[in-house]
Amino acid sequence: MSSGSDSASTATATLTARRPLGAGFTRLWTSAIASNLADGLGRTAVPLIATTLTRDPALIAGVAAVTYLPWLLFGIPAGMLLDRVDRRIAMAVANSLRFVVATALALLITTDTLTIWLLYACVLAFGLGETVFDNATSTVVPALVTRDQLDRANGRMQSAEITIQNFIATPVAGFLFAVAIVLPIWMTGAGFLVAGLLALSIPAAAAHAHSARDAADPDNPSEEQPPLSGVVRFLWQNRFLRWMIVLTSITASALAFAQGSVVLLLLQTFGVPAALIGVVTAAVGVGALVGALLSSRFVARFGRGRVMFWAILVSGVGILGVGVTANVFVAIGAYAIGAFGVAVWNVPWGALRQAIIPSGMLGRALGIVRTIGWGLTPIATVLGGFVARIDLRLPFVIGGGLVVVLTLVASRLILSASVQTPAAVPVPEGQLS
Repeated sequence: MSSGSDSASTATATLTARRPLGAGFTRLWTSAIASNLADGLGRTAVPLIATTLTRDPALIAGVAAVTYLPWLLFGIPAGMLLDRVDRRIAMAVANSLRFVVATALALLITTDTLTIWLLYACVLAFGLGETVFDNATSTVVPALVTRDQLDRANGRMQSAEITIQNFIATPVAGFLFAVAIVLPIWMTGAGFLVAGLLALSIPAAAAHAHSARDAADPDNPSEEQPPLSGVVRFLWQNRFLRWMIVLTSITASALAFAQGSVVLLLLQTFGVPAALIGVVTAAVGVGALVGALLSSRFVARFGRGRVMFWAILVSGVGILGVGVTANVFVAIGAYAIGAFGVAVWNVPWGALRQAIIPSGMLGRALGIVRTIGWGLTPIATVLGGFVARIDLRLPFVIGGGLVVVLTLVASRLILSASVQTPAAVPVPEGQLS
């Protein structure tokens, strides 16, 4: 009897997995692709532009640090905004502002008035728009797909991001930079503008804090929005989320510590020509793309806990490998392995947060998580830049080694991801459940 029931469950799960994600998700995905194209161009061009202004590893690492700083300054306000306004309009406005900043940066380069400090200011402005657009993308996904489609939807978003940024935008940016420094910046601005316009085509169901998972679950009706203090209390009282936020914040900082001066590592230590930086990054992206494409399948077969444990362990080993080799091809291969692990981790971790956290607080909760996690990375990145003054490979050794140690210490916590279930809607203080 139980065998027949198990077969029916398996058949139902298979049908669910094959069910299309829908036209609404496709529109979100298309907007994200355009934004990822712009991000990829900018993230490759900006460090290269910085190397024309200074060769100080600490100042180069500062560019990466400023990229994460907006999450510390604006991550929570962005989440509060997204739980209260039409998320489609927020995405459009955020990327329109990034278009304006890209235009200003291009003019500064053209008039030869750009300094490293003005570049920092432009990167900071780009990041402010990113806190809104990227947070909105994550909060909109549960509004367009059901809970059992979250891993597949996040895998598709992740694989698109990796493909566009690493295999299209990044190599193109390197070649455009070799032709004229300003070209990739103009292309970045155009990408942001197109992405902002495409965001307006996303269905109205994604406008506010309501998710398709709620509509499909009669026991979890539409949720009221608790105050910010209630969101903080929810995250703190959920033991799994509390400690996972701590773990991911430290590991993200360790990875940022390692990679802050990677452009100089490639240029100076491994002798990669500037025009080929994008090609090397694309080669590393092969690992990330494979990880993103396979992650949801790994989860379906082995469970979230085991997949997440091995993914983060592999990422640490890969980053560590970059620091202990003197061979450029071995370094690129190790970097690709590390990127594979990070991509595999990101898919189930993103789906898990979307499944556990009530949709009425998802924007603010993700803002808090990213503020804590990415708020520490500017400090770690700058510290990595100073350590790189000793040896450009040393940050990879320290950062990768720390990730490996943390993964082993937190193994029980990570493995428990397989048994986590959606949390109940918190009851505001002073009210009875």
